[in-house]
Amino acid sequence: MVARLEPISVLQSHPLKRRITVLGSTGSIGQNTLDLLRRSNSFQVSALSTNRNVKLLAQQAIEFKAEFAVVADETAFLELKNTLSGSSIRVGAGQSALEEASCLNSDVVMAAIVGAAGIKPTFKALAHARIVAIANKECLVAAGNLFMKEAARTGATILPVDSEHSAIFQVLDEAQVESVEKIILTASGGPFRCWTTEQMKHAQPKDALAHPNWSMGAKISIDSATMMNKGLEMIEAYHLFPVEPDQIDVIVHPQSIIHSLVTYADGAVLAQLGQPDMRTPISVALAWPNRMKAPVKPLNLVDIGTLSFESIDKIRFPALDLAMHALRAGGVAPIVLNAANEVAVEAFLNKQVAFLDIAKIVDTTLSAASTRLGDEELQSIDSVLEFDLAARHLALENIV
Repeated sequence: MVARLEPISVLQSHPLKRRITVLGSTGSIGQNTLDLLRRSNSFQVSALSTNRNVKLLAQQAIEFKAEFAVVADETAFLELKNTLSGSSIRVGAGQSALEEASCLNSDVVMAAIVGAAGIKPTFKALAHARIVAIANKECLVAAGNLFMKEAARTGATILPVDSEHSAIFQVLDEAQVESVEKIILTASGGPFRCWTTEQMKHAQPKDALAHPNWSMGAKISIDSATMMNKGLEMIEAYHLFPVEPDQIDVIVHPQSIIHSLVTYADGAVLAQLGQPDMRTPISVALAWPNRMKAPVKPLNLVDIGTLSFESIDKIRFPALDLAMHALRAGGVAPIVLNAANEVAVEAFLNKQVAFLDIAKIVDTTLSAASTRLGDEELQSIDSVLEFDLAARHLALENIV
């Protein structure tokens, strides 16, 4: 369940600006976060990081007067150092620098590094930040139990940034969790909602990247096209909220106006509505327990006119069943699911495999892992990353 601080302690302890670190500041979530920060005078930037987009990182660090700028790719260190020469901004590179950035005792850490690379620095942040806003799906998918235990140990607040989990967070009544019957994640259906299996066989990366509603990075756009993003979100929801796998459902909602729903025992269904703009859920995490102004177009339901819903065709989109299988299996299965998917998505983007091969590679890797990697409860983040690497090697065996 989402760990929380008492709201009064946050407000009383921080009457002035909140210190914030943005891990992955040059990506989609990171840039949207900074867009909100430049419109507010309530934050002081402690650190920013990128994989290797040095030019943009340097611009951001100078604009926001960051104390520390980190490039994950060590080969880009000299470029960053030279670019920021003459400023007072400290620079660093590599995994150790990312972890240092996550441990700066910030009030808020926005964890927006894509992929398994974000797991360790985000985990480290739980011991040093009051609020860790998680936009990285892999953290909870691969290491959900460890993250929730660490948050309970340190007293950190984990806040979801995914629009679906943010929606649930906003409408779930924690005082009456026993009355929650089901949480329902909504899916846009992605660019292939109306495509036949035969059409999807020939889908190209440009087709899969053309999301109808959201502007996202390449990896999550492909996950939306396969609907693996909903599978990963089911696993995240299991760790964030007081539900069992059978209480998690997914429906297609093409307009992306209702971001998720919670069904209660008395028949009430509470939903959170809003424009498909990530600045809304990001702002919820940044300002919690308050709200902040965001430059989001007001929602006009009369103009929208119709909200429609569909069931998911699990024959055309098998990723959901693969994810539920991994959730129920536990142990290393969610790690394998996530790692194999990352490998398969990258191969598709590089035109090494066909679109429908993504789910097939994940399925085959899960089957192989059950005999070759075993099944155990993970005891540390290092062990999670070891299994993640092993699963990637298994997945690569299925890419010709």
